[in-house]
Amino acid sequence: MSKKIRKPIKKEKDFSGKILKILSQSANKTFNYKQIAAKLELDDTKSRNQIIKDLKILAASKKIIETEPGKYLIKAVSQDYYEGTIDMTSRKTAYFICDEFEEDVFIPTNNLNRALDKDKVKVYVYNRRKGKRPEGEVIEVLERDKTEFVGVIDMQPNFAFVSTANPKMYTDIFIPKDKLGEAENGDVVLVKIEDWPKRADSPFGSVIRVLGKPGEHNTEIHAILAEYGLPSDFPVEVEVYAQKLDTSIQESEIAKRRDMRDTLTFTIDPKDAKDFDDALSFKKLENGNYEIGIHIADVSYYLEEGTILDDEAYQRATSVYLVDRVVPMLPEVLSNFACSLRPHEEKYTFSAVFEVSPTAQVINQWFGRTVIYSDQRFAYEEAQYIIETKDNTIPVDVSIIGESYTVSDEITEATLKLDELAKILRKKRMQQGAISFDKVEVKFNLDAEGEPEGVYFKIAKDANHLIEEFMLLANRKVAEYIGKQKKTFVYRIHDEPNEDKLIAMATVIAKFGYKIDFRNKGDISKSLNALMEEVNGKKEQNLIDTLAIRSMSKAKYSTDNIGHYGLAFDYYSHFTSPIRRYPDVMVHRLLQYYLDGGASVDEETYETKCLHCSNMESLATNAERDSIKYMQVKYMQDHQDEEFLGVISGVTEWGIYVEIVSNKCEGMVRIREIKDDYYTFDEKQYALVGATSDSILQLGDEIYVKVKNADLVKKQLDFHFLRRAE
Repeated sequence: MSKKIRKPIKKEKDFSGKILKILSQSANKTFNYKQIAAKLELDDTKSRNQIIKDLKILAASKKIIETEPGKYLIKAVSQDYYEGTIDMTSRKTAYFICDEFEEDVFIPTNNLNRALDKDKVKVYVYNRRKGKRPEGEVIEVLERDKTEFVGVIDMQPNFAFVSTANPKMYTDIFIPKDKLGEAENGDVVLVKIEDWPKRADSPFGSVIRVLGKPGEHNTEIHAILAEYGLPSDFPVEVEVYAQKLDTSIQESEIAKRRDMRDTLTFTIDPKDAKDFDDALSFKKLENGNYEIGIHIADVSYYLEEGTILDDEAYQRATSVYLVDRVVPMLPEVLSNFACSLRPHEEKYTFSAVFEVSPTAQVINQWFGRTVIYSDQRFAYEEAQYIIETKDNTIPVDVSIIGESYTVSDEITEATLKLDELAKILRKKRMQQGAISFDKVEVKFNLDAEGEPEGVYFKIAKDANHLIEEFMLLANRKVAEYIGKQKKTFVYRIHDEPNEDKLIAMATVIAKFGYKIDFRNKGDISKSLNALMEEVNGKKEQNLIDTLAIRSMSKAKYSTDNIGHYGLAFDYYSHFTSPIRRYPDVMVHRLLQYYLDGGASVDEETYETKCLHCSNMESLATNAERDSIKYMQVKYMQDHQDEEFLGVISGVTEWGIYVEIVSNKCEGMVRIREIKDDYYTFDEKQYALVGATSDSILQLGDEIYVKVKNADLVKKQLDFHFLRRAE
């Protein structure tokens, strides 16, 4: 008969954290060691003796009070307990983030007590003496940030485990046999944590949905969405509601609006766009000025508050632009048809109309609901061709309709004049301290199955800047109009840069011979613009662009207007993209309400909505970033035998990150893979230094690499180090 193997019980270092948690949860009640042992479900002598010992130590350190022999009470008022959030590292340790501490509090692995990344927790903080790094212990998980996770299921005869690719998720999830659903071994699944029993090493969960097999294209895209809690489809009842909407243009509604159908109007968008949020109209005035209309899809006309359609749009808060698809905020009947400002169709719009002088001064402004007719649809490439050549015959290689065609003289003249005015507006912004981040965007040419055939870079040109400047003008003027009335509004705000991150960036760019001026915020913005110009086209451009963007604070939505640092605007909002951003819908509603003479709305209500929209925007951005990483890994799978020139974009104690020059794909070379010397990480130089040769590998160095491993599930590339570039 085979010997029965018993799984050993995990030994505890001590029970201090668990004791503090029990006492803090019942702050007015005393406990003896027997009661604590019962709470912890421990009945062996060794554990009880350890509890007695830990109680004495905690009492001696004055963390708890011995009210009478053998009975203990948590201190009534303790300065050592704080509430905040957990920030996990990939090394199974964490940092506790709390406004009351200048530096984050370190949480060792054995002090996590089941807390997961971004959970709201109560922490006991010790080592608070001057010069000592503060450390803490999680006493209680107050609120889980998330309970649903994506991972691969590993089936056993009577249960399963799900392990995630997220490096910050330090535990797998145990799935009982009766909660496996339709999952099969090796499937990618979405699971929900339901419980974490006291003596269990792993949380218990259930399979919510089977996403597919690892590595399959649709599986991985749906896994990205599920990981961030983002939907992939609309509920049937929402689709049905949207389909029943009357989307026809009615004379009775036109009568309530400013009729601008006879004014020259056109759109400029990406060539593959399906939803056209915005259009520009242009008219010469007799006094030598120009009437320029920024016309935005009137989504709020169709999106009635309190309906299931509006609730769904609010919950989503944003469209999600993945590498191969768009997950829209609104059903297609609205996003691509009724609200989209398609050519040669009448549409309801919400407009900002300006009288602008030849020097781009705004002389007059008007805001309100309109009806327009779009005369022309341009792709950026077509508008750019007109700007560069002054020629109104679009050649076949630029045309988006597959054949050459001629644009009217009127539209050509309008495009050139708008470009001229946009350049004046842009120059003024830069002089006022705006920061120009024209970061290169990586795009993929995909075949019909969504497989990557090639990589190209999207670079903003004059046509992009033309649209950008007039959208910025509308956003700024709408925000200014309401802001000066001191009424509650939804602003897009951007705080000053993080000084610590700027200092860290300055250290890195100094290695390339660049510097930043820190004397005041105006000098910083001018210095950053000069830096962006100086690195343009150089091998370190993408690295320095990325560092500069990371040094900036994150823009967000708020009712508390602190201005927009990056744009150098005192007032700024989002008015121009309501098809894909819910805050723009709120701005339209509020603007119309105030135009109608409404009193200021409740600030707290709108601040809650702003927070939700900012959070959803962050999730969408992360999903978009992950989808690009996934496609980069997929692309590199088909190029495993090729050598690539790369630039070292990051240096850590475990290796170097390398960005390939030709396609911007980034991967890691592990330190042990570099065979020409024994390398160690030099934190001061931010470099790997060879032990025998003093050879240095540092940021910006060019090296040749080859793909070692392309992991679609983890979205990770590992490279072989081949040699240095000469």
